[in-house]
Amino acid sequence: MFHVKHETDFDVVVIGGGHAGVDAAHVAARMGVRTALVTLKKSDLGVMSCNPAIGGLGKGHLVREIDALDGLMGRVADASGIQFRLLNRKKGPAVQGPRTQADRKLYCNAMQAEISATPNLSVIEGEVVDLTMTGQSVEGVMLADGTTISSGKVILTSGTFLRGKILIGDVSYPAGRMGDDPSIRLADRVRDFGLQIGRLKTGTPPRLDGRTINWDILEQQPADKDPVMFSFLSTGPQARQISCGITHTNTQTHDIIRENLEKSAMYGGHIESVGPRYCPSIEDKVVRFSDKASHQVFLEPEGLDVSTVYPNGISTSLPEDIQLAYVHSMAGLEKVSVIQPGYAIEYDFVDPRSLKSSLELCDINNLYLAGQINGTTGYEEAAAQGVVAGINAARAVRGLESYTFRRQDCYIGVMIDDLITQGVTEPYRMFTSRAEYRLSLRADNADQRLTSIGSDLGCVGADRASKFQAKLDKLDKAKVALGSLSFSSRELAGVGARVNVDGPRRTGLESLSLPDVTVKSLTVLSPNLASVSHETSLQVERDALYSNYLVRQEIEAKTLGKDENRLIPSGFEYDALQGLSSELKDKLRRVRPETIAQAARIQGMTPAALTLVLTHLRRQELKRSA
Repeated sequence: MFHVKHETDFDVVVIGGGHAGVDAAHVAARMGVRTALVTLKKSDLGVMSCNPAIGGLGKGHLVREIDALDGLMGRVADASGIQFRLLNRKKGPAVQGPRTQADRKLYCNAMQAEISATPNLSVIEGEVVDLTMTGQSVEGVMLADGTTISSGKVILTSGTFLRGKILIGDVSYPAGRMGDDPSIRLADRVRDFGLQIGRLKTGTPPRLDGRTINWDILEQQPADKDPVMFSFLSTGPQARQISCGITHTNTQTHDIIRENLEKSAMYGGHIESVGPRYCPSIEDKVVRFSDKASHQVFLEPEGLDVSTVYPNGISTSLPEDIQLAYVHSMAGLEKVSVIQPGYAIEYDFVDPRSLKSSLELCDINNLYLAGQINGTTGYEEAAAQGVVAGINAARAVRGLESYTFRRQDCYIGVMIDDLITQGVTEPYRMFTSRAEYRLSLRADNADQRLTSIGSDLGCVGADRASKFQAKLDKLDKAKVALGSLSFSSRELAGVGARVNVDGPRRTGLESLSLPDVTVKSLTVLSPNLASVSHETSLQVERDALYSNYLVRQEIEAKTLGKDENRLIPSGFEYDALQGLSSELKDKLRRVRPETIAQAARIQGMTPAALTLVLTHLRRQELKRSA
């Protein structure tokens, strides 16, 4: 790492050291191009501005895909995770999401160590205030101290810094995040491009002093006893595991908030931008879900050797004294001290429909955008975009065509396609329901889907490639062995399969698609299977479980295009569709599309949601014809 005092040449310059920036810079550098990462402070590389947590439903899939492409977020999360949990553990693998609460300091340290050890990557401390241009082509950046850095490609990952503004009650001031100045001159440059610029909002809850929490009366949520890691290279947690506490809001909490709504930055008219629907403020929860007497609040420690606690679920823009009052109304928090108030933050974003699938701007050459500047929310969405932008910037430097991540291959492809075709009306967050191919886009098989692609692109290192090939060899060997076996239904029933004893014979692989059948249970019928490792067995079982569904899924996807002119009855009951998000139900009720083609053009509509509508229409037609 060094500080540049003079003009310097690079192939790729990345602006911003947040989650999009570090993964963008890392992937470009490991693809062999000279890369610079420009950040205000080297000590802030990988800083977790909001909750120090990684993963979750949909988001955990993205982290696995980043890791499959040899990106940073997964292994850094594994190095710093202090509470690993697999969400939706009781449901199928397709909708399970790994998550960890991270130690904020350990995460930063691990990220900075990764960046420092990366060949071809230089970190430059400074503020980018302008882009150097020739016509409609970006040729480098200019720092606040006058330094010019020339570059073949530039990736802008500005997070919430473009014209950022913090709001607490009726108090507001310019800031990129708490404690950091916003980026104004660079925001002006972006606006000068004539792009469609909007404003979005996000927010955080107050931070609490864990030493003043009455933990003894609170329910505890421990880490999983059998933790699921993010990186395919990790074998287990590296940090001590902890429990989180659980408390709840109550009628007193809600009364305090209702009585002071006009003092909230949002409800007092100080905020005009739109916040994330699926991570609402506590004010939003009280107003939108007025029938609920309480909301769950997770008390999540921000590190092993700090007292700061993140109360997940009470993000707010109310004045500090009101925040303190409603926090004190909750069990276990009656005497808690607030270390930092919660706040809302507004910032500029660029309509992502201005982008190509490579994340390069359509009308400005050599400039790529990644992260919250594209209207997304969350560390995971940002890092995944950073990987896409970094790969394509590096390929462009080498004179290669851009690579498009397809939605049928990965959640990364789903997100990019959603952004550039539909745009955003609120901060975009990844959910498994956004993908029509979610049965095949599982967190467990991200490496099987993407690591070979990454190797072809040149972004997967030799160590990962070697270990991945060894894994594939074991899987292939196990599948060949299972495919060569044949069991009668009576034999399978004898080892616990729920099957008609007079049914057909099945191969070992076909048998694994039956409920309650595992490689271990088949070992009773074929002792040679005992040589298959536990890890290989689990993966083979997951692949076999979904094999029949995947065939059906492919057929549905192919027929979707044939149904564009299918009529939707005026009285169609969208509320009856299980699996359709509340957001899309609201939009469908409001627009009342007459055909599937019209429904497809609704903002935020996904192929997965269209499939649900089509399936329900077909069922209704069958009932009428019966």
